[in-house]
Amino acid sequence: MLVFSVPVLSEKLKSCLIVLLFSGIVCSLPLTSTAQGVTLYTPYTKISVPPGESISYDVDVINKSGAVCNAAISVTGLPKGWTCTAKSGGWSVGQVSVLPRDKKTVSLQVQVPLQVNKGVYHFMVMAKGVGRLPLTVVVSQQGTFKTEFTSSQTNMEGAASATFTYTATLRNGTAADLVYALGANVPPGWNVAFKADYKQVSSVSVEANKTKDITIEVDPPDEIAAGTYKIPVLATTNATSANLTLDLVITGSYGIQLTTPSGLLSTSTTAGDEKRVELSVKNTGTSALKNIGLQFTAPANWEVTFDPKKVESLDPGAAAQVFATVKPDKHAIAGDYVVSLEAKTPEVSSKADFRVAVETSLLSGWLGLLIILLALGSVYYLFRKYGRR
Repeated sequence: MLVFSVPVLSEKLKSCLIVLLFSGIVCSLPLTSTAQGVTLYTPYTKISVPPGESISYDVDVINKSGAVCNAAISVTGLPKGWTCTAKSGGWSVGQVSVLPRDKKTVSLQVQVPLQVNKGVYHFMVMAKGVGRLPLTVVVSQQGTFKTEFTSSQTNMEGAASATFTYTATLRNGTAADLVYALGANVPPGWNVAFKADYKQVSSVSVEANKTKDITIEVDPPDEIAAGTYKIPVLATTNATSANLTLDLVITGSYGIQLTTPSGLLSTSTTAGDEKRVELSVKNTGTSALKNIGLQFTAPANWEVTFDPKKVESLDPGAAAQVFATVKPDKHAIAGDYVVSLEAKTPEVSSKADFRVAVETSLLSGWLGLLIILLALGSVYYLFRKYGRR
């Protein structure tokens, strides 16, 4: 029995050894069996961005095979100066394990530097021994590494008495957050104010590769001559700086003065009578004045007329003669009154308050005296007639 059983057992043992050996070979080659069933996928394989942009890719590692796949993730061919990080589940990863017929998403963050040439750049996402994914980035403009101070409207025009408001943008084109000191190179008498986030400031903080909107208010001296002026505005740090030149066209200053040739602002008249007062309208600015209207404010029932009623034009430094005729109310009581006269244009105006002394008329005085005398005479007559009784 033993003689015949040994060969039988040997054949079974050989079969088992062959099966075990084959199984071991298959298990030792899982990467080869899954290599043809793994795909790297992202929907956007070619994009266009400006310099300094941070690009986010969601790369799916798809395992279509029947075995677990261990994929070592790497990026090759990345341009010089570019950086890349791979994260999954909130962690930085270098390898992911994907179950059969499943997928795992890796978030790929690619940082394009600020100082980069305009052009087309290629690089590759690799799952070593499993798959690869070519990506293309088009840098849309020439990169810089500096500060930029710009404004869409750098030229304004107006009178010297106006305040000119410019809107500017300060761009930090560096890789670090910076604090910029703001200033303007202007002659004495000029005032330049900076505002950011609705507050007046002398410096602003701008994050790396970010911008800040700045409002610039320029107030020139009121008596400055007409002409074109350039206002250099600066934004500086220890590392970088930028300037912006604002153009300001001054059409001149507006000024007007209403007075009398002697400077005396008082007169006298009697109730109901007219008083003619000579006035002087002077242009004290550097721009011509047009359509100078004359107005008044007086007590009730008073009349004021002007000759002429309007001054059509008045050159800088010139004066125009105007007459005002004042007529108090005929029932006005004797005393002092105020009459306000005004010369006015759309740009400026000037007021002069006249003190008008209203006196009793001569006729009224004589009538009053006559009444007093008649009264005294009546008393004397009555005393003489009835006094002896």
